[in-house]
Amino acid sequence: MTREIVIQAIISGLLMGFVYALIAAGLSLIFGLMEIVNFAHGEFLMLSMFSAFWFWALFGVDPLYSLPVTAALLALLGLVVHYGIIRHILRAPMLAQICATFGLAVFLRALAQFLWTPDFRTVIHPLVEGRVEVLGIFLGLPQIVASVGCLMGFTLLYVFITRTETGLALQATAQDRQAASLMGIPTDRMYALGWAIGAACVGVAGGLLSTFYFVFPEVGFQFALIAYVAVALGGFGSILGCLLAGVLIGLVEALGGLLIDPSFKYLIVFGLYLAVVFFRPQGLFGRF
Repeated sequence: MTREIVIQAIISGLLMGFVYALIAAGLSLIFGLMEIVNFAHGEFLMLSMFSAFWFWALFGVDPLYSLPVTAALLALLGLVVHYGIIRHILRAPMLAQICATFGLAVFLRALAQFLWTPDFRTVIHPLVEGRVEVLGIFLGLPQIVASVGCLMGFTLLYVFITRTETGLALQATAQDRQAASLMGIPTDRMYALGWAIGAACVGVAGGLLSTFYFVFPEVGFQFALIAYVAVALGGFGSILGCLLAGVLIGLVEALGGLLIDPSFKYLIVFGLYLAVVFFRPQGLFGRF
């Protein structure tokens, strides 16, 4: 095994890690704000990938061009889910909250299979395709663009959460809803905004993934599992923790598949998750 192969695996892991980070950030934002785990998060990703695919298949619009529309549609879906389901179960027992989002996941997956069949689809000849060679290391251009786009989206999210008045209002609502309400912060709107932003994050990630990954109704399941691991590793409610956890998972996945066996790469990732649960259940930066 040459040094170039190891370096290529490391860089590939970093690139996918940024994608994982943005997917997990949306999940972590919702949990940190409302302490509700969105078990339909993977299905949100699947719908965003189908949105990008159908814009390309029906109208000839490349996923990179339709990315703002895909993000907006997912934000709208987040609002619909919040006002249609989530706000009615905010004070319900945890089991009811779990069943609600899990049932939504099953419904969306079954709906996608009914409408579009379980077939695998792909965007042929996207705007960015091919690969580049740097010092003997080959990297796919779609993966590079996707990782850069996800990193930019993550940066915008982090700046919005930590540097804007609305972002600070979101943090205040996450820390203490009653105190935030007494200070004049419209907490119900903050909850709705959190769902919209969380869904938009996964919309951006899904639109970028569709440029090089197969699109099918079950695609969200795998990425959702990795997002749960990233949120647990980074810490529930920690946006910055999602970035570090996503990158770490990408590296573990790539190097584990290279040094051990590709069929065991997810086993290593989930083994890392179990280690976090046993030894540091609050994660690297978690508050819970």
